[in-house]
Amino acid sequence: MPYPGKPVPEPLPQFRGTAGVRQSAEQRQSLLEFVAHGYREWLSLRDLAALSDRSQTAVRRALAQAGVSLRSRGAPPVRDRSE
Repeated sequence: MPYPGKPVPEPLPQFRGTAGVRQSAEQRQSLLEFVAHGYREWLSLRDLAALSDRSQTAVRRALAQAGVSLRSRGAPPVRDRSE
């Protein structure tokens, strides 16, 4: 039996339809602030890409431009509860 797919969120209104056009400086700054804040709040690259109507690569590049260091791949390690 296959697992159900992860629900994909709808793009936010301020980013819908802006991926294919030349962005203004204000739009780019808004995107950089959004992805940097979301990534620091533990949103995934996939979720940020869906919410901003961008590809995961575009989000990764925006994070690099914003000076945010990327987390390692995969889920965070589970801590032992006895600690």
